[in-house]
Amino acid sequence: MNRKVAVAGVALSDVGRVDDKNAYELMAQASRRALAEAGLSPSDVDGLASTGQGTLPPTDVGEYLGLKPRWIDSTSVGGASWEVMLAHATDAIAAGHADVVLLTYGSTARTDLRKGLRTANINWGSRGPLQWDAPYGHTLISKYAMAARRHMYQYGTTIEQLAEVAVSARFNAKDNPEAYYRDPITIEDVASGPMIADPFTKLHCCIRSDGGAAAVLVAEDRVKDLKSDPVWVLGTGEATSHMLTSQWDDVTVGPASVTGPLAFSRAGLKPSDVDVAEIYDAFTYMLLLTMEDLGFCEKGEGGKFVESGALRLGGSLPTNTDGGGLSACHPGQRGLFLIVEAARQLRGQSGPRQVPDAKIACVSGTGGWFCSSGTVLLGSEEP
Repeated sequence: MNRKVAVAGVALSDVGRVDDKNAYELMAQASRRALAEAGLSPSDVDGLASTGQGTLPPTDVGEYLGLKPRWIDSTSVGGASWEVMLAHATDAIAAGHADVVLLTYGSTARTDLRKGLRTANINWGSRGPLQWDAPYGHTLISKYAMAARRHMYQYGTTIEQLAEVAVSARFNAKDNPEAYYRDPITIEDVASGPMIADPFTKLHCCIRSDGGAAAVLVAEDRVKDLKSDPVWVLGTGEATSHMLTSQWDDVTVGPASVTGPLAFSRAGLKPSDVDVAEIYDAFTYMLLLTMEDLGFCEKGEGGKFVESGALRLGGSLPTNTDGGGLSACHPGQRGLFLIVEAARQLRGQSGPRQVPDAKIACVSGTGGWFCSSGTVLLGSEEP
């Protein structure tokens, strides 16, 4: 058995500031909406993928949602988890291990921070390999900042070029009613903000928000029963790189340099075929480097690429068309939100921020400090 697989339904929960729901309620809300969009019910779901919440994910999520799946996944590799689990779900459906798989996530990161239930900095602990990093006091942000500095030194990338990533994200967010921040910003606004980790000022870093997302994948024989247009999975790639920063061979090359070529090869496509991209952007450098690694520009040319306005709606490669994690929504692990926006773009459902005639979307998630990557190519036409 080698069935084709389609995304049948996608949805967000309430997002941004959500003070009246916990993470499970957000997952349930997004899941109900995604299933309804597909014209399916919880009884149709026989596969479940979820991570980031609970004691035994996805078991507790399944119990909360009233599901008893026969296929499960709880891969936890940071922000790339959702692209990786989509790849696993695609393989499972293709092989006949499941027919309808629900991917769901929810987080109240913003609310928890406001209530003092967590801090702004994630404590990764000091066990295992991290015992060798912990004494140096590296924060997550500082690891990205150090890597960005190396790219600036090696390739001449400027802080203004990195700032354009944030400015482009806000430009795209202006027409998204669900985006947390929509007011325009300038390069100067980014540069003049408070320093977080040199060279990153505040607006180089993702926002904190609440929210949930869900996507439903189905086998090709279920497509005829759907209420919505299918979005087809064309190719995927997954990889890990390192845990310790000292084991990162080259901080100007991320794991998308592996997952991108894999996904494009398996889909029979090339970067120039892509109409719209949804790329994880926890920090401006994350997106710039990933664009290079995926082959949208040459290594070291990411600065010039983003500086050209390529990422903006109307640019040569509209990217993070909802405003991304830098402006729209970033509750913790944004990977599933990328899939939702890509599916909406390929269905022509994005209103004033719609990319005209979008047929192919590239989705790429990054986990940790460039520790993992998952890349997915989606298409509006059946392969």
